[in-house]
Amino acid sequence: MSISSGDTAWILIASALVMLMTPGVALFYGGMVRRKNVLSTLMMSFAALGLVGLLWVLYGYSLGFGPDLGGVIGGPSFIGLRGVGQEPSPVYASTVPHLAFMVFQAMFAIITVALITGAVVERIKFSALLVFSALWLTFVYAPVAHWVWGDGGWLAKLGALDFAGGTVVHINAGISALALAMLLGPRKGFRDGEPMEPNNIPMVMLGAGLLWFGWFGFNAGSALTSGGLAASAFAATNISAAAAAFTWMMLSWAYRRPTLLGTATGAVAGLVAITPAAGFVSPLMGIPIGIGAAVVCYYGILLRMRWHIDESLDVWAVHGLGGTWGAVATGIFASTAVNPAGADGVLLGNVLQLGKQLAGVAAVWLFAFAATWVLAKLVDATIGLRVGGVEETVGLDISQHGERAYGGVLR
Repeated sequence: MSISSGDTAWILIASALVMLMTPGVALFYGGMVRRKNVLSTLMMSFAALGLVGLLWVLYGYSLGFGPDLGGVIGGPSFIGLRGVGQEPSPVYASTVPHLAFMVFQAMFAIITVALITGAVVERIKFSALLVFSALWLTFVYAPVAHWVWGDGGWLAKLGALDFAGGTVVHINAGISALALAMLLGPRKGFRDGEPMEPNNIPMVMLGAGLLWFGWFGFNAGSALTSGGLAASAFAATNISAAAAAFTWMMLSWAYRRPTLLGTATGAVAGLVAITPAAGFVSPLMGIPIGIGAAVVCYYGILLRMRWHIDESLDVWAVHGLGGTWGAVATGIFASTAVNPAGADGVLLGNVLQLGKQLAGVAAVWLFAFAATWVLAKLVDATIGLRVGGVEETVGLDISQHGERAYGGVLR
């Protein structure tokens, strides 16, 4: 093992790009809520940088990537970053310092927790969110990360492919978001048709732009080298986002008007869907993957609305369903000509790979929903999940944080 300065520089840059995605999520979500809940929504994502950033180095990395225990979880060898230093890991990313790989994975854990918050904005207690996030990182994210990416993880041994987090990040967050939103219940006035228009669509576009920008680190960084595979994943990422944004724009135009909010959402859906496939498919396959993401997620939102589920900012429809389509698409379009460490998909005669992808999807859907439900029930039974009626009416900016987005600190 020897350290490559090029690979190390790229992983550190990619880590910074992924870190920037969490403020991007904050802006994306913050622009979509009502004026009285802007700061609380931003705070949910920004707090994840602090909370998860600490828990990951204390024990989260060890649970996700420590020596395998039964294919389910990592052992305690890396607690407090013991054995995680400037030399490469003999198992993960052998051309960069182990610390660089750990930091890169920390950014994934942080943004996954931040993504879930979009389902419960405008009504969850901040204290409850922090407790839930710590529990969820420990008992849901870390095990799934180990299943898929950990040395000895059972889904990795099965052969399910996930290049940059379609199952670990997006399905995991999207399905957990649905469970948490269903348990928490709808916002006041949701079922009475009370207007809940976005307060700042330019903020949404800025957030989406930062996400698109940061996603190059998310996907191309997952090559863990600065070579051709990173370039292929980078190109596939941009192509899928472009195809999905344009398709969503045309869909919304066919129904009514080509909205900026819809086009930005479409771009994110395309980025989500290409995530598990980015390093296993040729860049041009980003086009059908992006188009499929726009269609699946667009109609997923309509289905959620028909069910009258207040999953506020459509984490389930965009990340849960988009990640599911991306995982399935990986089983269709994957090619060992792009990445010999992967597998061929259905189009190249390997139908079995699609079955492996579906097994991974089903396992994460079931586990994430059930585990999230149990953890949320536990938090609700102890400190309560939801703010009081008056606090919700006043808005979480004032009731939870004593600040106004457009008026400053209360005195």
